[in-house]
Amino acid sequence: MLLPITLTFAAACALLNLWLAIRCARFRISDKIMHGDAGHALLAKRMRAHANFIEYTPIVLILFALIELAAGPSLWLWMGALAYILARVAHGIGMDADKPTAWRAGGALVTWGVMLVLAGAALALAYQQTREVPVPPALAAQV
Repeated sequence: MLLPITLTFAAACALLNLWLAIRCARFRISDKIMHGDAGHALLAKRMRAHANFIEYTPIVLILFALIELAAGPSLWLWMGALAYILARVAHGIGMDADKPTAWRAGGALVTWGVMLVLAGAALALAYQQTREVPVPPALAAQV
């Protein structure tokens, strides 16, 4: 299977995105709110938790896919995907509070940590000892 970690991770992200959206939609339906947060502090917090997820997840998914394509599946990628999902759930829960919480802070810190490790791995893979690129047969005949 091509990219089993990224595919599993993307599915988990889709489900988490749906959960975050449903937490907002429940307010909208019950209070008949079409746009914005209508002054509901908890709805505003949940909207930000959802938006924050949307802000971070695309680059993280891209990094997972590119690293998995370049290096293949590995245990550390599985662990990174799990850590990211758990961090985003914790962050979403922590955003409901009126004061800073360990859930929110921990979720944010783990998210940043996963991104930092992925960025480092991507750079390491990109600048590994250069491999010889095979010459296409059409060009080889001309050389």
